[in-house]
Amino acid sequence: MNFKMSVVVRTVADIMIIPIIVFGIYLILHGHLTPGGGFQGGAVIASATALLIVAWGTLKDNKDDFSTMESTGLTMFFLLALLGIIMGFSLFYNSLAGTGGIFGGTVSGINPGYINTGGTVPLMNIVVGLEVVAALSLILYMMAKRSDALEVEE
Repeated sequence: MNFKMSVVVRTVADIMIIPIIVFGIYLILHGHLTPGGGFQGGAVIASATALLIVAWGTLKDNKDDFSTMESTGLTMFFLLALLGIIMGFSLFYNSLAGTGGIFGGTVSGINPGYINTGGTVPLMNIVVGLEVVAALSLILYMMAKRSDALEVEE
């Protein structure tokens, strides 16, 4: 049984999608400095998928896109875990911390919250966020499709 939400609900949903996604990205990128991280930010971004499903009742058939995104996130997470072994340390070793460069900034004194001081931790947050967004969106998509609340455009 498909239903159609009012114009007000759909308009508010369209307006709220961008702030939800931006806040989720903020949580993912600042996860090594503040409470949050890949899982929490990914769950916030996946809530945008839930909002779209509830407001519009239709989604493009992108089950394969979500599966590919999830697999990519898991593979990248595993490769980042192996980076410590490749560089001569141990599994999940934060081998980029303090090396300079984009994620290896050094911390001197009190850390004022520089994003580039986390080493591999921000990279892990990004790939975990990617995986969580894809997995939760896929779950929401399949649940809505199964309950006939979602009209799939193929």
